Amino acid sequence: MYVATLLTSPATPSLDPALIESLRNAWGGGDANWLAVDEAADFTLEVMPDNRWDVWADLQGMGVDLVIQPVAGRRKKMLLADMDSTMIRQECIDELADEAGVGERVKDITARAMNGELDFEGALTERVGLLKGLDEGVIGKVLAERITLMPGGKALLATMKAHGAYAALVSGGFTAFTARVAEELGFDENRANTLLVENGVLSGDVARPILGREAKVQALREITARLGLAHDDVMAVGDGANDLGMLGLAGAGVALHAKPSVAAECDIRINHGDLSALLFIQGYGHADFVA
Repeated sequence: MYVATLLTSPATPSLDPALIESLRNAWGGGDANWLAVDEAADFTLEVMPDNRWDVWADLQGMGVDLVIQPVAGRRKKMLLADMDSTMIRQECIDELADEAGVGERVKDITARAMNGELDFEGALTERVGLLKGLDEGVIGKVLAERITLMPGGKALLATMKAHGAYAALVSGGFTAFTARVAEELGFDENRANTLLVENGVLSGDVARPILGREAKVQALREITARLGLAHDDVMAVGDGANDLGMLGLAGAGVALHAKPSVAAECDIRINHGDLSALLFIQGYGHADFVA
């Protein structure tokens, strides 16, 4: 048994009941269940539709995301999340680079690395090298003035944790940022790279080993083993090429507003919804959200 979930942007909720009924009838689905008025609905299916991705592509043009997954194990016991452009709107290293006067150069490297065009570790060390000499105090300034949370994140964490789930933040970014974001959103733990500082300024390097794609996979394995969970119990979310390992290993790997090359490798692609979409696809209705 499968469940199909359709959802739109909560900023402009426009999910048409006629669309749900049409698709449900075409696929022989069960009764529609509205998770949020005008925003999200689902229905069950006996078999996976052959034209799933054709319909998905058509719906994308209408501003609608479609996710089809097995009903069994739909609600997850652990969230493993990327930070930059996932739990927050920004890429922290790009914001630091702006302050250092090398913003455009670093943003170009970041974009290529997240799209899988560059080796992550090499791209990270090159970008951090360009920050050499930046005052350590700029980190606090960037956190206060430039970093904003991705919509839906607080509800996602609060709701999953209220139902007993564990939450871990794993980032190829920096501990100075993950510690603050993890505390604000309620993550149980966070892992990231450590910027090295000498005499109050950035040295232009990070501590080894560098946390990249394989470290995120290792985090999933280590944390599930520690908690006695299966990989299928995990929902992982990210947007970049260095997230693909954990997205593939998790029971539900969500490509959130992801780079095209990343989304193409994931069955769950959220391009219009925000982080609250991760609750809808687990079967939580808006009335179930914890503030």
